[in-house]
Amino acid sequence: MDIDAWVWWLIGAVGLGIPLVLTAMPEFGMFSAGAVAAAVVAAAGGGVVAQVLVFVVASVALIAVVRPIAARHRSQQPGFASGVDALKGRQATVVERVDSTGGRIKLAGEIWSARSFDESLVFDPGRQVDVVEIDGATAVVM
Repeated sequence: MDIDAWVWWLIGAVGLGIPLVLTAMPEFGMFSAGAVAAAVVAAAGGGVVAQVLVFVVASVALIAVVRPIAARHRSQQPGFASGVDALKGRQATVVERVDSTGGRIKLAGEIWSARSFDESLVFDPGRQVDVVEIDGATAVVM
């Protein structure tokens, strides 16, 4: 039984896709795409040299183009915050006097326990404060 070259390239593409899934290394996916491109050339009747050339060029081009884009996206901060991270930097209204030992604020429509960031600061009811951080279930404000 003689298997066509394009089938071998597809087998290679699947073989390169397995480490992509197991290791999450995108380079394997780019090599796999290069193997698919070589399979197309083989199916179209291209010779072995053309198949290997297309595999190498497609793989290298994908690595040269996609890796820098992926690295740039990975290094960027997320565009939105969620959970307690979304509360940092928001304004709140003091409900009960807040000092370094405790107090209460209204933050995002809910009552939170709070304490002042600086021990010398005291905030009276009705005052607007900024949330510096969330420490457990306590908002740290200033």
